[in-house]
Amino acid sequence: MESYINKENLTLKTLQWLDKISSFNIHKMTLNRNSSALLVIDMQKFFLNPDSPTFTCSGLPILPRHEKLISEFRKANRPVIYTRHVHHPDFIDAGIMKWWWQGACLEGTSESEIHDSIAPLSNEKVILKHRYSAFYNTDLETILRCLKIEDLVVTGLMTNLCCESTARDAYYRDYRVFFLADCTGSINEEMHLASLLNLAFGFAYVTTADEIVLQLR
Repeated sequence: MESYINKENLTLKTLQWLDKISSFNIHKMTLNRNSSALLVIDMQKFFLNPDSPTFTCSGLPILPRHEKLISEFRKANRPVIYTRHVHHPDFIDAGIMKWWWQGACLEGTSESEIHDSIAPLSNEKVILKHRYSAFYNTDLETILRCLKIEDLVVTGLMTNLCCESTARDAYYRDYRVFFLADCTGSINEEMHLASLLNLAFGFAYVTTADEIVLQLR
């Protein structure tokens, strides 16, 4: 499947998306640097390998912006938290998801690891999850509370599944959510834009990687 974005058109596409949701993206927020964390959702080889049956076409074009954003959070000495969506080889944790999806990312495999270009450092938290939301039956909320996080920057794959589900759950828990239009991706533009619209209307401030970087410095 051909991607709706590439490295050359991503900036223009992002401006177009922000323009389309502008009438609802009215809860503009400025990042509180000292209480912020970056949440990188499911940027795994399983989804980013073109030969994978679950290849998400928009993932590779947003990798360079992830690299820059992660670097800036590290320079600012702010937490970078990763998630990996995995299942037990015997699918004892899969439930309805085994029926819903043809492919499954199995724990312990190389495909389940984060893409090499944005791999976690040894001291960075990696959340293993079995459902779309990074909050569901994980220790993410405990980690954020212990780190005294108030502002959560959400990036990764897919916009309309794991990213949106996590952003909604974060909002329910009273985190201020910054959702990055140019650092999230789906399998087509319609799904991506629909999520941006929904989130801007009720759950998050939709913004860009560059805007977050400026507020970190």
